[in-house]
Amino acid sequence: MKIKPLENKILVKTEESEATTKGGIIIPDSAKEKTQIGVVEEIGKTKDNCVIKKGDKILYKKYSGEELKIDDKDYLILEVSNILALVE
Repeated sequence: MKIKPLENKILVKTEESEATTKGGIIIPDSAKEKTQIGVVEEIGKTKDNCVIKKGDKILYKKYSGEELKIDDKDYLILEVSNILALVE
């Protein structure tokens, strides 16, 4: 399935959060904190001065966007204004 976000929205593939601690303790899914880092998959129509492009790794606001599950992969559709930084 191909999804193309509208207007100033982007489709982000979210990264998996760590399943174990540094000490080796396994964290159950219910206790995992959601990650705020993802990779840009698709971009809607944005302003010309937008520096975000496909494949960029980004840091976004904690409680932003709409969560989706497509082909057993987690995605997020969020507004460009919810992006905090590019991750290098």
